[in-house]
Amino acid sequence: MPVPWFLLSLALGRNPVVLSLERVVGPEDTARCSPGLSCHLWDGDVLCLPGSLVSAPGPVLVPTRLQTELVLRCYEETDCDLCVRVTVHLAVHGYWEEPEDEAKFGRAADPEFVVPTNASLQAHIVLSFQAYPTARCVLLEVQVPAALVQPGQSVGSVVFDCFGAALGAEVRIWSYTQPRYQKELNLTQQLPDCKGLEVRDSIQSCWALPWLNVSADGDDVRLVLDVSEEQRFGLSLYWNQVQGPAKPWWHRNLTGPQTITLNHTDLVPCLCIQVWPLEPDSVRTSICPFREDPRAHRNLWRAARLQLLPPRGWRLEAPCSLPAEATLCWQAPDGGPCQPLVPPLPRENVTVNVSTWEKLQLQECLWAASLGPLKDDVLLVEKRGPQDNRSLCALEPSGCTPLLSRASTRAARLGEQLLQDVQSGQCLQLWDDDLGALWACPMDKYIHQRWALVWLACLLFGAVLFLLLLLKKNHVKAAARSRAALLLYSADDAAFERLVGALASALCQLPLRVAVDLWSRRALSAQGPLAWFHAQRRQTLQDGGVVVLLFSPGAVALCREWLQDATSAPGAHGPHDAFAASLSCVLPDFLQGRAPGRYVGAYFDRLLSPDAVPALFRCVPVFSLPSQMPDFLGTLQGPAAPRPRRLAERAQQVSRALQPAVDGCLRAPGAPGLGRRVGPEAGDRT
Repeated sequence: MPVPWFLLSLALGRNPVVLSLERVVGPEDTARCSPGLSCHLWDGDVLCLPGSLVSAPGPVLVPTRLQTELVLRCYEETDCDLCVRVTVHLAVHGYWEEPEDEAKFGRAADPEFVVPTNASLQAHIVLSFQAYPTARCVLLEVQVPAALVQPGQSVGSVVFDCFGAALGAEVRIWSYTQPRYQKELNLTQQLPDCKGLEVRDSIQSCWALPWLNVSADGDDVRLVLDVSEEQRFGLSLYWNQVQGPAKPWWHRNLTGPQTITLNHTDLVPCLCIQVWPLEPDSVRTSICPFREDPRAHRNLWRAARLQLLPPRGWRLEAPCSLPAEATLCWQAPDGGPCQPLVPPLPRENVTVNVSTWEKLQLQECLWAASLGPLKDDVLLVEKRGPQDNRSLCALEPSGCTPLLSRASTRAARLGEQLLQDVQSGQCLQLWDDDLGALWACPMDKYIHQRWALVWLACLLFGAVLFLLLLLKKNHVKAAARSRAALLLYSADDAAFERLVGALASALCQLPLRVAVDLWSRRALSAQGPLAWFHAQRRQTLQDGGVVVLLFSPGAVALCREWLQDATSAPGAHGPHDAFAASLSCVLPDFLQGRAPGRYVGAYFDRLLSPDAVPALFRCVPVFSLPSQMPDFLGTLQGPAAPRPRRLAERAQQVSRALQPAVDGCLRAPGAPGLGRRVGPEAGDRT
């Protein structure tokens, strides 16, 4: 959920509440001390070189606390700059040493030893000031009379006027002595901008300073610069750094007013904004508003990159400074989280001044460029003890397994071979220090030996499977391709033709590849009934299909005519009567015994008596529809027929599709008479 943003002024952070500021007249820096002390400000700035810590020879004067105050350095009544006054509180650390002659001759130290009244302490105090883009160091010489020298007691303070700073800038101040007897003091402060001061009329840069607001725009952030028309100003986005100069990111010279949108993925905690009018010696106002934004901290970790540098170096790159701890871990070839080494090797810390926001991890493999692609190697941890004692264990998901153990793991079974590989130089050393080392030992040769029999078994299994596939080839082909069916019928009337069309359409849903003259009238007219039938019959039988003879009163009458007089001309029955034309080819198949397996007969209930089918055609299955629909469909589909339950469901679907057409035939004029005219009493002359 996006963090809600309110309209915020540029001066965000811990700004001091300022009602009125003291004025310091003149451009010169000055220093003054508390009563009893004497101090002197060295001319000019000095180099900022803290140096290393040294031991105090006796009582020394050191800074103990820093305090700041905002003042105005004015050159005229309405020409002032913001300035930071620094107060350094001082104290005495250490003790006076006893006289050298007493320690030399062994006499007891005088418990009432008194500091000489004519002795005093002198110290050189350095003040270091940083505020982007300036940095200064000044040297204060402070002297304390011996009467005020009491070890561990505060002796007063020294005040420096003053460090010039930009409105809204973040300033950092350090204080230490030369030579340095203790860790330097430091202080960070966010200065107010023109909006936070009641003396805006005294600072000329505030008169024409662009006003900047930060607001929300959905997931993005808007920078609204409310300035007058045609006013030119500079806008800079930069990454503020704990150490070193800021890193510029984006800079533009613009003309007001302007609204700039930042993508929420660009936000990081150290992203700061600086704005100033394009005038000579103008004051730059800065802000870093995203320090506590959770999105900015998540983006910082996403942008961080861990780079490994051979042989044992690494570098962490990120827009902002962040804390990190570098440690070695290992990962199994199949992925998963990187697990710590057991036993662990020493860790290394990266110390920077950014608080931890989320506990995220960056992970890189050790110098993948030199190791090549990920392999099934085993990682060995070598621990070195006193008297050159060494022990090796292999990292596995269950822990670090000693090589010469009786554990039932891969590394334990190959322990002696892996130990010989390390001694013979066949393993690659990844890490080495005084306490231990890491070795990567290849397992390819052992894996090849173990898997040789497995590969042989796989080959045998593949050969057996191939043979089974060959044996099932015909069955698979039949199941993969729907069977062909050629429907032959006599066009008794329009109602019967509609019934045949309904049957053909229902059979196509099984699936079956159905051919019927109703759907090929153009080809039938072009080729003629006899040629069309020959072509369809040949293609159907070549594809392993079946020819379906649909018996009706008209078809039975034609069959009997052909059986009585084989010289009857087929053309007398109409140009589209494929059934009459086909009898010259169908009857020889039945007379010569070639019909079984190629032909199937069928007739419709209540349209034809079962005994009306000529005896010659009963050498093939003849089904009554729709009462024997499951058996009929099973015969048509052959090996590809589904299981009985599924077949019964399909038969029921086909029967429902045929029922309206069957009812239409029964209602047609003369339909019942047709069934009576071709019955068993007509005789069978075959």
